[in-house]
Amino acid sequence: MAQGSPAPSEAPAKPSTLTTAPVSQTGLSPRLTLHAIDNFHGTPGAGMVCDLAMHDGATYRPIKTITTAPTGRTTEPLLVDEAFKPGRYELVMHVQEYFAKFGVALPSPNFLSLVPIRFRIRDGSQRYHLPVLFTPWGYSYYRGS
Repeated sequence: MAQGSPAPSEAPAKPSTLTTAPVSQTGLSPRLTLHAIDNFHGTPGAGMVCDLAMHDGATYRPIKTITTAPTGRTTEPLLVDEAFKPGRYELVMHVQEYFAKFGVALPSPNFLSLVPIRFRIRDGSQRYHLPVLFTPWGYSYYRGS
């Protein structure tokens, strides 16, 4: 079987495409949101497990673990209200686990396993959006709004 080809029928179906448009965030309070985009399948990154932590002195303190919804977004903001504050953060995406559950044939060990994304929230009065595009071999992210 070629690398990147789906495994035989025991694998779940490929991720599906969006069936509804994203909801406008106009008028919402300051917050941190995430959008995982699976560039390998060309779909939202539904079911991606991510760990969020905040820098606390010399280490990162875990805040929460989330799993993305069918849209590749989270059902609730990662941080909002009193939890949303300036600081250094790390989001760790479980990329190898994500592709394994869809039966994507990956080398062992895979090139990417856990992908840490470190970023800073400087202004607690703004909205921060974190779009992440990923494949089994690479990823890209930027600060959205």
